[in-house]
Amino acid sequence: MNDSSQIQNACPVEDVAAYLDGELTGAAMETFEAHLAECVNCATELRTQQQLLCTLDAAFKSSPRLKLPTDFTRVVAAHAEGDLRGVRNKTERRRALQLCAMLSLAAFALLGAASGALIWQPVRGWAQLIARVSDLLWQTIYDAAIGIGVILRMIGRAAIASPYGLGSLVVLGFLIAISLLPRLIANYHRTEIIE
Repeated sequence: MNDSSQIQNACPVEDVAAYLDGELTGAAMETFEAHLAECVNCATELRTQQQLLCTLDAAFKSSPRLKLPTDFTRVVAAHAEGDLRGVRNKTERRRALQLCAMLSLAAFALLGAASGALIWQPVRGWAQLIARVSDLLWQTIYDAAIGIGVILRMIGRAAIASPYGLGSLVVLGFLIAISLLPRLIANYHRTEIIE
């Protein structure tokens, strides 16, 4: 590292702007002015910034000021609040929806493969859980249907094969009907009360 780069690293560059703005006072100002007398780089930087400030000051003073109406801010605010052309236009809404879709696709694409596992792992877990529960329900319904089929086949064979089979089926149906009769009567009275 050469001596000029070490000097530039030691120079208080931020103090140049603070000195121009009048923010340095007392001992800090005396220290900076003593540094300016010794450091050519800081003196050059100070002169450059002073010239820039003078140029800007001259440019702003020579240009004519733009006259604004007295109620300019009120008129602009009223137009901003009342101008809803873009919101009411169907093509504008469609364009906004397309833009949102493109931005969401771009964001999803930018997530990348690293975060793909974070996104798809929970989805895969829920899909597997739903598949297992639906498989369990389907297997339960299938087994129940097979069981009912076997029971009905055995009852049918017993009814056909035995001499009292058909009579016992009629008696079984009669007993089921009698056991369901109180419930039917209670439902009838309940609907009568509601009406």
